[in-house]
Amino acid sequence: MLKLEPRPQPSKLWGYGSPILALLVTVLIGVALFMALGKDPVKGLLVFFWEPIKTPYALGELMVKATPLLIIALGLAVCFRSNVWNIGAEGQYLMGAVFASGVALLADKSTGGWIVLPILLAGVLGGMLWGGLTALLRDRFNASEILVSLMLVYVATMVLSYLVYGPWKDPLGYNFPQTKMFDAVTKIPRLFSGSRVSIGLPMALAGALALWVFLFRTRAGFAQQVGGLAPAAARYAGFSSRRALWIALLVSGGAAGLAGALEVAGPIGQLTPYVPAGYGFAAIIVAFVGRLHPVGMVFSAVLMSMFYIGGELAQSRLGLPKSLTGVFQGLLLFSLLACDTLIVYRVRFRKGA
Repeated sequence: MLKLEPRPQPSKLWGYGSPILALLVTVLIGVALFMALGKDPVKGLLVFFWEPIKTPYALGELMVKATPLLIIALGLAVCFRSNVWNIGAEGQYLMGAVFASGVALLADKSTGGWIVLPILLAGVLGGMLWGGLTALLRDRFNASEILVSLMLVYVATMVLSYLVYGPWKDPLGYNFPQTKMFDAVTKIPRLFSGSRVSIGLPMALAGALALWVFLFRTRAGFAQQVGGLAPAAARYAGFSSRRALWIALLVSGGAAGLAGALEVAGPIGQLTPYVPAGYGFAAIIVAFVGRLHPVGMVFSAVLMSMFYIGGELAQSRLGLPKSLTGVFQGLLLFSLLACDTLIVYRVRFRKGA
């Protein structure tokens, strides 16, 4: 007979061990899933956990996927530590891509390489604008940031569709809903020849370091976290809850917008209806699996990018649907939520009566 008993204080061991146990549970459920689908579970696991890292090129593609996930997750960590529940990073990511594309389309043959910086800044501005809308409605009308940020995702998707089907549609694109390919001068510089890894990767790692300094070595970061953990104590200490709200959503939106700019001006090279890749939603899982800590999120972003690449390979090599990526992401999240129970409860074995 199993019984959960409250711990006298939360377990630090399980605070770090829970994500590892959640990954093992996800793998075991994945094995059962492959068997139920009539596929070799060993081949299935190799596709998800070995193929993405077995060659230098595969590692490069892994970093390409991990970069936007990490950047968005870093911004979300500021929100979640501040007790601000931004669920609409996907919309902020899309608006960053839209704003960046608008600047990239202005480039011509006489434009120099300096255009890359305005493209990235436009992406940050677009994401901050979308995050600021959520902050404004929460601040002035006490609207739920969960619902507002989530609904703005669909508005951003409609804005994207309007532009690629309408005024920004490539007249020489054989009626496909997409912009023209951006000029070479607008492309984000790559780190290595023969690889798609761009300067976005060192920017993401620098962002992780900056977030660590902000959260754990500055008064402003301390104020953000106190406001999330104990609002009454924050008010007593003179910290502004409104300021914390705006900082959290503007930083989160700017980070998501930067990821969108790096994506359209990097690997994609144009604005299409397929820019929404679910990075904004997957980054929520990245943030929580990484325990909202910059170092933890680096590793969880790599893990989540494995799921993306593994899902694509499972589709082409094993004949499985691409939606398997979302299945593994969901399994990891629910396994983590279940395993987190061990942080505040211990399992006791008792004999039945």
